[in-house]
Amino acid sequence: MKIRVFLMFIALLAGATVLTIYMGEPAAEAPPRRSKEKRMIDPWTIPMGRKVDLSRKEWKEFLSPEVFYITREKGTERAFSGKYAEFFEPGVYKCACCGIPLFSSKAKFDSGSGWPSFWKPVEEGRVAAESDRSLMMVRTEVHCARCSAHLGHVFEDGPPPTGLRYCLNSPALVFIPSSVQDAGGPG
Repeated sequence: MKIRVFLMFIALLAGATVLTIYMGEPAAEAPPRRSKEKRMIDPWTIPMGRKVDLSRKEWKEFLSPEVFYITREKGTERAFSGKYAEFFEPGVYKCACCGIPLFSSKAKFDSGSGWPSFWKPVEEGRVAAESDRSLMMVRTEVHCARCSAHLGHVFEDGPPPTGLRYCLNSPALVFIPSSVQDAGGPG
């Protein structure tokens, strides 16, 4: 048995030697193949002037399950559970999906509703609105004008000068402190 295994080994070795001589020098290592898998798109890197239009699958790969639920499935966080409900530091609130600045802390107020509330967006055209007839009531949904992320709702019971209350979900927002913006950070 040992002799048979040894002879098979010699035959394999001889065959490999013959092939190497016949084929010439061993070929250089092939360049790495490009992955067939699509690279994950980071919507925050898309230039600000462009719309962000990703597939449901792409959003799911990029966003956390909580942010995906709120922004892509029009979910709502529980009242008084969000990290920005009672948060009043100076800075700007960006869309969690695409990074566009949406609201300034200067327009934030305590509405007592349990959700972060603002009386106006940072700039006209940053948020869009549409009628929402879910939950057997009529409300006005607000979403990011750039990527269509669901942010929350707007009501006409806010403070002057607009009389509006943009009632938003904390997971739909990313807060950037003024100190970071003043230092040339993401603004």
